[in-house]
Amino acid sequence: MGDVLTRGGRALSTPAPGPPGPLLTPEELLGPADAVAPALLGCWVVTDRPEGEVAVRLTEVEAYSGDGTDPAAHSHRGPTPRAAIMFGPPGRLYVYFSYGVHWCANVVVGPEGHGSAVLLRAGDVVVGEELARARRPAARSARDLARGPARLTQALAVGPGDRGADLLSPTSSVRLHRGPAPSAVSAGPRVGITRATELPWRFWETGAASVSVFRPGSTRRRRGAGQDGVP
Repeated sequence: MGDVLTRGGRALSTPAPGPPGPLLTPEELLGPADAVAPALLGCWVVTDRPEGEVAVRLTEVEAYSGDGTDPAAHSHRGPTPRAAIMFGPPGRLYVYFSYGVHWCANVVVGPEGHGSAVLLRAGDVVVGEELARARRPAARSARDLARGPARLTQALAVGPGDRGADLLSPTSSVRLHRGPAPSAVSAGPRVGITRATELPWRFWETGAASVSVFRPGSTRRRRGAGQDGVP
């Protein structure tokens, strides 16, 4: 189901949470989406809301390229009103509505005008677990709080008001910080898409309990799965 990119394969324990590292820089996000995506594993997404702070350490991401060769990316048809933020500077937050039910969050990567992004699929809540549980009362365990892109945005309280947020700004209410990198990373097919399914552009921390369950896309067109179903 996936190839291990670095040595490992056994179940890994989540590094002990501590203060987040420094904010990422635009330069760290300028590479191709499939190169930047695995480097985001272990980074912290931090949200500051009136009710408190929550931080999620990323354990699973997916790359979507804007170079014109990735028909599963929302940017494949150019800077439509929905996808325009993907063509902005690296570090912006691209938020979209999936299945008409929940929100998904992406980090814009690559040079401005390129249209690439990395979908934040799953992570471990390392700060603000009590608040995350209040937002996710259906979660049966800590691993389920941000296990999957919809659960992740719910735990962080990320929604349409955060579209275009600068994740690299210290004054932003949603920020992207460096964190402890995983000791092993695996790669495999992206989840729930129907185009470019052969690309191994989903990356996850090997053995992490919070990684979402792999479900291949159906044979019919599905709007909003991954970044498939471009309007």
